[in-house]
Amino acid sequence: MTTDLNLSLFERAKQCIPGGVNSPVRAFKAVGGTPRFIKKAQGAYFWDANDQRYIDYIGSWGPMILGHGHPVVVEAVQKAVVDGFSFGAPTEREVELAEEIIKIVPSIEMVRLVSSGTEAAMSAIRLARGVTGRNKILKFEGCYHGHADALLVKAGSGLATFGQSTSAGVPAEVVQHTLVLPFNDIEQLEQAFELHGKDLACLMIEPIAGNMNFVRASQAFANRCRELCTQYGALLVFDEVMCGFRVALGGAQSVLKIKPDITVMGKVIGGGMPLAAFGGSKAIMEHMAPMGSVYQAGTLSGNPVATACGLATLKEIQKPGFFDQLSQKTQTLTQGWLAAAKANGLPFSVDSEGGMFGFFMFDELPQNYAKVMTTNSQVFNQLFHGLLDNGVYIAPALYEAGFVSAAHTNEDIATSIEVAKKVMAGL
Repeated sequence: MTTDLNLSLFERAKQCIPGGVNSPVRAFKAVGGTPRFIKKAQGAYFWDANDQRYIDYIGSWGPMILGHGHPVVVEAVQKAVVDGFSFGAPTEREVELAEEIIKIVPSIEMVRLVSSGTEAAMSAIRLARGVTGRNKILKFEGCYHGHADALLVKAGSGLATFGQSTSAGVPAEVVQHTLVLPFNDIEQLEQAFELHGKDLACLMIEPIAGNMNFVRASQAFANRCRELCTQYGALLVFDEVMCGFRVALGGAQSVLKIKPDITVMGKVIGGGMPLAAFGGSKAIMEHMAPMGSVYQAGTLSGNPVATACGLATLKEIQKPGFFDQLSQKTQTLTQGWLAAAKANGLPFSVDSEGGMFGFFMFDELPQNYAKVMTTNSQVFNQLFHGLLDNGVYIAPALYEAGFVSAAHTNEDIATSIEVAKKVMAGL
């Protein structure tokens, strides 16, 4: 009989949950082995069913920028819970959260709160179509915008072709208006606008992608996206669900100094609770019902407990020096791992912004999904399990970014570097 409670829980889960998990990457299918079932978390750590402690570098895939169980956030949530879980009616706190987002992000004058990044991205596209009266949308290979039907697509076979579904259950008719291009390819971007620009409702992009690991849009590419959208009357939609309030207080748009027409947000703005949003100028957002004809609704939108968590989190990350300190920790970690790899003759490259980072088993940083896909997955899997077995938890897939929190101490960073040195010496 096994003494590994993670394994027994996984076997139990597989009997009642498809694949044993409620989100596919958690199943460890890409890396092999048994997923860790987490029972508690505090600060920079979480503990699995066997009470094994890990230094956590996924941070619930980004939201836990303050670390787990930050006392100010916990107090705010506890107070909110006493007042009520959900009302299905407006609250002052959702107004406060909207005001806070608008204060932080200059491109946003109005914002609609929802419950998930998928819901926010899907609604942003509907809004763009409603505003422009056009149907076609443009996205980039390797950028993930949630699991709405029209967005589960990969690039077609030829230049500037329309996407092909990447999921069963998505009819071809649904993705026939979705154009998919390579990330960071200005030439193909320009050709796509020449062919389809007048029919495009929007261009949606992760300005710093986190779902092909960490790949940033080049400044020239991001600038061209903005210019072409303006020229052809398409809306520029920045999906900052992952990078928003993570790479900088004002998100990736503040790093790139570009003003999108619509911004999609999530993760950090909920502080770990189910909360997301999309926002833009008043002229655009006033197309939303009940003011305009673009419909969107949600029973749990603006949930009072989630908004309490998000509001407390946003106030903490605005404190002086917060992002400077977070960036320094992230850079120390990634440069330490880079030095360890180089010392052992391993191809390795790193990039980071704020508290978000990525590393690749390449000598140079990849610029697009096609290059990322050529990663040596066998070596990555060995590295992943080596780190995991020594108490350092990174994403169980080589296509996911990593996250450092304010709760990570210098000792945590140093320990993570030492573990990587030991593991890399064996690769």
